Amino acid sequence: MSVTVEERKAANKALIDEVLKAYPEKMAKRRAKHLGTFEDGKPDCGVKSNIKSLPGVMTIRGCAYAGSKGVVWGPIKDMIHISHGPVGCGQYSWAARRNYYIGTTGIDTFVTMQFTSDFQEKDIVFGGDKKLDKIIDEIQELFPLNKGISIQSECPIGLIGDDIEAVSKKKSAQYEGHTILPVRCEGFRGVSQSLGHHLANDAIRDWIFDKADPDKRPGFVSTPYDVAIIGDYNIAGDAWSSRILLEEIGLRVIAQWSGDGSIAELENTPKAKLNLLHCYRSMNYISRHMEEKYCIPWVEYNFFGPSMIEKSLREIASHFDDTIKANAERVIAKYRPLVDAVNAKFRARLQDKTVMLFVGGLRPRHVIGAYEDLGMNVVGTGYEFGHNDDYQRTTHYVKDGTLIYDDVTGYEFERFVEQVQPDLVGSGIKEKYVFQKMGVPFRQMHSWDYSGPYHGYDGYAIFARDMDMAISSPVWGLAKAPWKKNP
Repeated sequence: MSVTVEERKAANKALIDEVLKAYPEKMAKRRAKHLGTFEDGKPDCGVKSNIKSLPGVMTIRGCAYAGSKGVVWGPIKDMIHISHGPVGCGQYSWAARRNYYIGTTGIDTFVTMQFTSDFQEKDIVFGGDKKLDKIIDEIQELFPLNKGISIQSECPIGLIGDDIEAVSKKKSAQYEGHTILPVRCEGFRGVSQSLGHHLANDAIRDWIFDKADPDKRPGFVSTPYDVAIIGDYNIAGDAWSSRILLEEIGLRVIAQWSGDGSIAELENTPKAKLNLLHCYRSMNYISRHMEEKYCIPWVEYNFFGPSMIEKSLREIASHFDDTIKANAERVIAKYRPLVDAVNAKFRARLQDKTVMLFVGGLRPRHVIGAYEDLGMNVVGTGYEFGHNDDYQRTTHYVKDGTLIYDDVTGYEFERFVEQVQPDLVGSGIKEKYVFQKMGVPFRQMHSWDYSGPYHGYDGYAIFARDMDMAISSPVWGLAKAPWKKNP
């Protein structure tokens, strides 16, 4: 039985009211600002965001250290990233994301290795500057092919006042020509990992861009078609899939970061003719800086699903000459048979299936087009650490009446799923097993559930297969969702 938009909005309002009744009055009043329904014509999704999570409820957010070390800096492959503080943070963030890279681990690439200053009680009391100094010497001796070192500060560093900037300057002078930089990303700063992205961007600005001149690097020659991929972390090879399409339309990718990125590529970026921004939330800061200082325009692109790929390729090509524009059309036409074959195989099985999303970064909006290309409908979405401008951008993707939830709590999300009854949930590892035990098909949409890539045309084929596999698995005949047990 079809439901009208107005009926959906009324049902969503009743559901939100019901969920809020479980909270004390003060908490309910505060959480109510983060829950709502999108209405066509509104400038954003009508929810508050980027506000500190409430004590006593489960939040899926990370910290500033996670945003800097785990997202922005960690995938830079030829640098060593020191988790400066107790071992736990570094251990937890060690190789947690599938940032694929090319190189020999431990020789010239270090993404999946963990380096930590392993703070002990005496380091908290007497400070860790001397220990950090010694660690950098040891790193230079053991891993001489590293191209740089970042110091990712954990919570105690800010609390005890370690001067990591002074250590960085001293060791940079000692190892001339070697980039050693501090990042003040103590976990307690800000309300989520989002501030860590911003702090990491600022470190790139201050310690990379302000100290490097690509014109002075031997062998670097600019071309009119130079672009930089910004904010793609190469989860399962996503950035490689994107790069294939960009190179096919005749562009030269001079920098790709952070996924499979190098410090030389960071230094190259100010020479790009156009910055291509994938994850707006984590890298819009540095993109705006380059626009202001170097006059480099930037465009946000989306390579999830054929509809958005075509739109993005045309938007990117519009910044260049007729040759690139013609190439974009040729590439779109080239992959149309692949898209038709994927849709012919999966669309009939997935048509009108419903999805609820709750992810970080850009995914709560960017993947909507890919689902819709398969005939599926996203009926609820929300961000872990989104800002208001994320929700403004989301209005271009969601339909009237879509349920919106910001920094959703565990209790809220479970109740929303139980009442909305989606055919699929796409969220993170912390939610995966909760919903699978509820008998609800699930895909881990932070790092593609050990699959991928999902970017590009080839990625769309993998995406379609995975969504069909999740929904159509015979296991759901053995584990029923709550609403099927009690219709």
